[in-house]
Amino acid sequence: MTDLEFMDHAEKLLLAVERSCDRINDATDADVDAQRSGGMVTLTFPNRSQIVINLQKPLHEVWMAARSGGYHYRFDGQAWQDTKGAGEFFDCLSRDAAAQAGLPLQFSA
Repeated sequence: MTDLEFMDHAEKLLLAVERSCDRINDATDADVDAQRSGGMVTLTFPNRSQIVINLQKPLHEVWMAARSGGYHYRFDGQAWQDTKGAGEFFDCLSRDAAAQAGLPLQFSA
């Protein structure tokens, strides 16, 4: 994958995270605050816990830090998959966000 291809796919992922937060906040009482700074999105929950998603351009990876741990994702041509087999990015984000919010939350591409 070229740097340009990585950035295209990674920007789509970050935009999808932001749009999912907007949709979740409109449909639930989750009140998830999404703040973007360049290649990083920080999700802050009412209990002050956070999930940080950031781009690792040199590695062509997206990293996510949550209460449950840190994860590295690579695009496999279809989806962003954890490099250690923990699953697809949006499934993992949904699981961790739900745990931190105390509500069922669904993030999607």
